[in-house]
Amino acid sequence: MSVLPDGRLETKLIDLKPMYTDGEAIAEANRCLYCQDAPCIAACPTGIDIPTFIRKIGTENVRGSARTILSANILGYSCARVCPVEVLCAGACVYNAWHRTPIAIGRLQRYATEKVWASNGTAALLPKAPANGKKIACVGSGPASLACAGYLALEGCSVTVYEKREVAGGLNSTGVAPYKMHVQGALAEVDFIRSLGVDIRTGIDVGKALAPEQLLKDHDAVFLGCGLGTDSLLDIPGAHGAGVTGAVAWIERMKLEPRFALAGVTHAVVIGGGNTAIDAARELARLGVPDVALLYRRTEADMSGYKHELHHAREEGVRLIERATPESFVRDGGALKAIRLADSREFPCQLAVLAIGQGSMASLAASFPGVKTDAKGRVEAEEGSGRTANPKLWVGGDATGGELVVTAVQDGKRAARSIARALGIPERAEAPMKAGAV
Repeated sequence: MSVLPDGRLETKLIDLKPMYTDGEAIAEANRCLYCQDAPCIAACPTGIDIPTFIRKIGTENVRGSARTILSANILGYSCARVCPVEVLCAGACVYNAWHRTPIAIGRLQRYATEKVWASNGTAALLPKAPANGKKIACVGSGPASLACAGYLALEGCSVTVYEKREVAGGLNSTGVAPYKMHVQGALAEVDFIRSLGVDIRTGIDVGKALAPEQLLKDHDAVFLGCGLGTDSLLDIPGAHGAGVTGAVAWIERMKLEPRFALAGVTHAVVIGGGNTAIDAARELARLGVPDVALLYRRTEADMSGYKHELHHAREEGVRLIERATPESFVRDGGALKAIRLADSREFPCQLAVLAIGQGSMASLAASFPGVKTDAKGRVEAEEGSGRTANPKLWVGGDATGGELVVTAVQDGKRAARSIARALGIPERAEAPMKAGAV
């Protein structure tokens, strides 16, 4: 596992949902009603058999529980920690209809997977086929690529993941709010994928250091999971200079960069209404910034961010400013002093974090022969499989418009099944990627 430097800001943010003790996990598992036609399964994008993995925790068969989870979702650990379970599996729990607390599915899933990892119990956890001689490349090391790579490695393929950063894991490593998961958790999952036989090579920028045509020539199939591009910025006076930054770039520095600090920041604004904006605002508040304002151009009802996350942000001291359209940033000798809105309201700030979207990786995708992108830069692909117009290239995750880690994992799993069929790899009844097929 990569060794991260000390002094990173993310280490100051504690885990808001710590791992259960054995007793806590068994007690919570025994609350599950083991529903027939369980609605929680239908609400899980990867189709995990949730009642079964919970029942196994209740009978102290934690290894069997982890096997059930990881067969359907090979990145079940990170999904347990970052999934918005409130609007997915736990949100569908029958207890909600009775106005009772739903089963803590995410925390139980984390317990099973982390417990097995901690005991070095992943060896032979998932059945692996003999080597079949097929070579696969995955571009990017985010959840979609890691899932595709892991499942195909279990089918006997030789899989190489190419990541341009020095740290693998994609947004799980660089963009997840630390109070949900620190970088080290994401890297532990990367190591799990490596343990399945996947070769993960960092510091290789496909399109520059490695030509797409060569990648296609050297491999039987290529999966493109390159994610999104850089933060979108505002084109208004004062926007270019110290104190104004994109949210994804700010979160990455906060998680990875030693000695990155918030010295002198007493007022901060976050601009946007999505989940990234709310995460950034909560992080700033939890890091001790006295005044954090979330500025959104419409009303709360129009925000795309989850309501429960906004509720928690308010509990932590974040203010929501509605109908806030930035007009300019006010500077004094280059230093950021305030943001002025179109309606003449002005808010003091020494830091402004912009969470108004990200650019696409359309240029990289388009560099692969035969690939087409739409007006938003998303790669056009066959629904359900991710296969592009180039018969050797599949795609998934943010590159096709996905938004969640769990949906990216499902994209990777579906692509792995499609690649295996296209390459004539025999189907196995016990193949993990057949589990939770939805």
